[in-house]
Amino acid sequence: MGPLASARSEVAAGSANGSQPREAEAAGVSDEAIAAFVGRVREEGARLYRDLPWRNTRDPYAIWISEVMLQQTQVARVLTRWERFMKRFPSVDALSAAAVADVVDEWQGMGYNRRALALKRAADICSAEYGGALPTGVEALRALPGIGDATAAGITAFSADVPCVYIETNVRAVFIHEFFPEAERVTDKELRPLVERACPNEDVRGWYYALLDVGAHLKKTHANPSRKAAAYTRQSAFEGSRRQKRAWVLCEVMARPGLSTAEIHRSLNAAELAAGRDRVSGEELDSILAALSKEGFFSFADGGWRA
Repeated sequence: MGPLASARSEVAAGSANGSQPREAEAAGVSDEAIAAFVGRVREEGARLYRDLPWRNTRDPYAIWISEVMLQQTQVARVLTRWERFMKRFPSVDALSAAAVADVVDEWQGMGYNRRALALKRAADICSAEYGGALPTGVEALRALPGIGDATAAGITAFSADVPCVYIETNVRAVFIHEFFPEAERVTDKELRPLVERACPNEDVRGWYYALLDVGAHLKKTHANPSRKAAAYTRQSAFEGSRRQKRAWVLCEVMARPGLSTAEIHRSLNAAELAAGRDRVSGEELDSILAALSKEGFFSFADGGWRA
C-alpha cells in the first residue's frame, strides 16, 4: 500500500515545527485525508481479501473463538484448528459443560494455555448468567475473563456490524504506515482517534476485514510497521523457556493423572537432558506446579497431580 500523501503531509508539518505532540498532529488530520485513506484501504482490501472460515459467520461465539485463537498465533495454524474446536465445543453451553482438561487438551499446539482456561471460565459465566449466549456490547464483553479491548471490539464488529474501535497488530500496521511513517513507539492512545474516525457506520466488519488484510500484506512487503507500535513485543524463544516447561508439565499431568511431584521431576529432567538442556531444579518445578495449580489447570490430591 503506497503512501497517503495528504495525510502524511499534515502529520509531517506538525512534526517539523515541533509545536505539537503526536496526538495533536493525528487529531489534525483532515476529514478529506481520512476519507482518502478509507477509500484506499477499501480498494486494497477487496483485492487482498482472505476468505477465512470464521468470516462466513455472524455467530458471536464462533467469532470469539477465532479472535482468541488469533492472539499471538499465525492464521495458518488457526486454519487447522478453529473448525476442529468448533466441532468439539459447538456452543457456549458445550464449552461450559466440558472438563477443563478436555478444553486444554484440545488447545494443545496453539500455545499460551491460559487462553483456553480463560475461554472455559468465560463460557461458564455466559452459560450461568446469559442463557448460554455472549453478552452484547464492548463493555459487557470486556468484563469476561480473557476478553480485552481488541477481542471485545472484534466480536462486536464482526458479529453485529456495530461501530467500535478495533486495534490489533494488523490494524496498527496500516495506521502507523500511513500516518506515522517516521515515528517510533506509537501508542494506541495516538492511534485510537484515527481508528475511531475511520470506522464507518455501516459494513463495519467489511472495513475491519480490509484493514486486517492490508495489514497482513504490509508485513510481507515492508519492514513490519507494527514494530513501531509501543504495544509491540517480540515473542521470546519457546524451546528451553519456562513456557515450554509449563506446557510439558501440563501435558504430562493430563496424559498421566495422579503423578507425584517426584515422578514429574524425573520425567521432566529426562526430557530436558534428551533435548540437550540442563536439569530443572526442584525449586523451579515447585514454582511451575504452584503456578499451574493457582491458575486452575490442575490440583494435588491423594498424593498426585490431576488436571
